[in-house]
Amino acid sequence: MSSAIPNSRKGADSAPPANNAPISSRAQAPDLSNINEEELDRAAAASIFAQNPKLVSMMQNKLQGLVGRTSGYVESLPAPVKKRVAGLKGVQKEHSKLEAEFQEEVLQLEKRYFAKFTPLYEKRAKIVNGETEPTEEDIEAGEADEEDEDEDDEDKADAEADKKDDAAAKDVKGIPEFWLSAMKNSSLAETLTDRDEEALKSLTDIRMEYLDRPGFRLIFEFAENEFFSNKTISKTYFYQEENGYGGDFIYDHAEGDKIDWKQGKDLTVKVESKKQRNKNTKQTRIVKKTIPTPSFFDFFNPAKPPNEDEDEEIDEDIEAKLELDYQLGEDIKEKLIPRAIDWFTGEALQFEQGLDDFDEDEFEDEDDEDEDEDERDDDEEEEDEDEEDGSKPKQETAECKQS
Repeated sequence: MSSAIPNSRKGADSAPPANNAPISSRAQAPDLSNINEEELDRAAAASIFAQNPKLVSMMQNKLQGLVGRTSGYVESLPAPVKKRVAGLKGVQKEHSKLEAEFQEEVLQLEKRYFAKFTPLYEKRAKIVNGETEPTEEDIEAGEADEEDEDEDDEDKADAEADKKDDAAAKDVKGIPEFWLSAMKNSSLAETLTDRDEEALKSLTDIRMEYLDRPGFRLIFEFAENEFFSNKTISKTYFYQEENGYGGDFIYDHAEGDKIDWKQGKDLTVKVESKKQRNKNTKQTRIVKKTIPTPSFFDFFNPAKPPNEDEDEEIDEDIEAKLELDYQLGEDIKEKLIPRAIDWFTGEALQFEQGLDDFDEDEFEDEDDEDEDEDERDDDEEEEDEDEEDGSKPKQETAECKQS
């Protein structure tokens, strides 16, 4: 399921903004492949800059002064031409209006289809939690894909063992640790700790819902557990009311529910004990200090975007956290929820890896091939020159020695 909020089809266009614009843009790094490294003596340049810090400072000030300045060409145009430029800007505004309408219609289409997906998600939740069993039609459709794959002897042996274990597995309800296993195979895996996994074993469902305003809410449902009393923990992603350039919805901020941790079970902190001795009385005491520790549940306490009114540099660490937080939300909405069974089995990883599965040794740069051909041509030319000089090929010389 694709999304128009913030339109994952356009990749990093919708990453969290540092101000009014997305953090990432469609801009790509310049391709420097046509620049020969031999033409630039980096060591010499670095040496010059290291010995002349004032020169570096002067260049930086000069470059900063150029930011936001135009070449002056447009300003120098005659008045009639400037009016035509203004006219094109007016045409572009009409284009932007249509782009915004397009994104709105895409969002409404997604909402209509999401209403059709919802009964399937509810059916999945009931099967996962043992409230119902899949129909024979569903089982046959799922097994059809497995039959298309070749099974070796080991797979067949495992299948026989599974049949023998069926009787013992009758007491197992649903699919244990379904969502935890799916998360461990997804991009969320890096945020999970061993302690988190114990709590996430009680995760019974992950749902999503659209807001009336641009945005969406992720809802995590839990069974009774020893860590917190919440039955559900949600996180809401809000977008700006006005569309961005190209009609895209622009991420604004996220808000998470407060987790009601049970005594001593807060997974986002750890308690360190330290022994202290009184210098005068020599008595000792144990001081406990609570310090933050990484946890998946930090997901529900996201970093706050910088205040637009504050004229200060954006903390790179905050910016990175905002972008990661946004991307995790998108991955849950666009990948994990729609195809949870594929993440549970690990099959989704095959699609995620894509070209990463190719053996790089099987490929070589075309430039390398051209260089090899040039070397072969040079070798042939050298051999021809040797023959013209009266010298004999190496093979003939060897034959003469043997005779």
